[in-house]
Amino acid sequence: MEVPLLDLRRQYQAIKAEIDSAIAGCLEHTRFILGPEVETFERNIAAYCGTSFAVGVASGTDALLLSLRAFDVGPGDEVITSSFSFFASAGVITRLGAKPVFVDIDPDTFNLLPSEVERAITAKTKVIMPVHLYGQMVEMDEILELAKKHDMKVVEDAAQAIGAKYKGKKAGSIGDCGCFSFFPSKNLGAYGDGGMVVSNDEKFASRVRRLRVHGFGKRNFSSEVGYNSRLDTLQAAILNVKLKHLDSWTEARRERVHIYSEALKDCAQVKTPLERNHNYHIFHQYTLRVEDRQRLMQFLKEKKVGVATYYPLPLHLQECYQDLGYKPGDLPNSEQASEEVVSLPAFPELTEAEQDYVVEAIRQFYRK
Repeated sequence: MEVPLLDLRRQYQAIKAEIDSAIAGCLEHTRFILGPEVETFERNIAAYCGTSFAVGVASGTDALLLSLRAFDVGPGDEVITSSFSFFASAGVITRLGAKPVFVDIDPDTFNLLPSEVERAITAKTKVIMPVHLYGQMVEMDEILELAKKHDMKVVEDAAQAIGAKYKGKKAGSIGDCGCFSFFPSKNLGAYGDGGMVVSNDEKFASRVRRLRVHGFGKRNFSSEVGYNSRLDTLQAAILNVKLKHLDSWTEARRERVHIYSEALKDCAQVKTPLERNHNYHIFHQYTLRVEDRQRLMQFLKEKKVGVATYYPLPLHLQECYQDLGYKPGDLPNSEQASEEVVSLPAFPELTEAEQDYVVEAIRQFYRK
């Protein structure tokens, strides 16, 4: 048997008629840049997240970049974020000339610790950027309290967390803004790049809307230098179709996760994910902590099981951030996680037989 980490072909086949019709509609009207499907998708996402505004941009990375720029982050400013995340969480800060300040994570949830955030605040801190990693939200009450106390903005990096909830509130709706990615592998994935910024602040949303089109207030008249970062009409059409299925896909993921966790709970060398009682985890990744990870991954690959490590090197130890002065041991929880985590196939179309095969392969490895 061969079990892929993700198989988007299965998803496409299940909704092929809807997707093909949506694409055909775009080909008929030919409004490929900021066509009507983009505006429709923005309304749909705002309604889904429970926010007043949504602005489609070219990628999840650009969603973060434009949000920070709209809050006037620049040289001399500091932005606090997690060291255990995809590179974009830090890269956008650096691109604006600001300084990323990395904090350690909760070893149980892989999300940044508010207590570590508080210790990292300085007079230069302008934004806190919590990352809702793997699909579970950060402890947002404490983050909001810190932001209010120190007059800072909160930008939710919700790239992996669309539909996730914290105490009943959806990802992206709690901070000053939320940023989503529609990279194809995401729970709500496009057939290319795409991103979205959501907010309840009309002035902020209007600025992001201008920044995505060269800073134009009206065509060819720019009040500031912006970017070329627009959500593609074809991608918006595809995402409008897929959004209707998102909640059922999420429940299917959660069912598969429950099967894995039950099957592996008595395997001493494996630690399954923890979901906080007040959270609704959407499991963008089903990520284990394991012993002897490299050999396990090699064994699973030989068994034709798709696995991946998110992420093998924390951001504070990346070569490009050597000048910040971090060294091994500074953020021990992040560093340990990077040595132990492995993600298994958990997509909605995964079959019971495939899951049984994956579980038996893991058990077989640790019996050796």
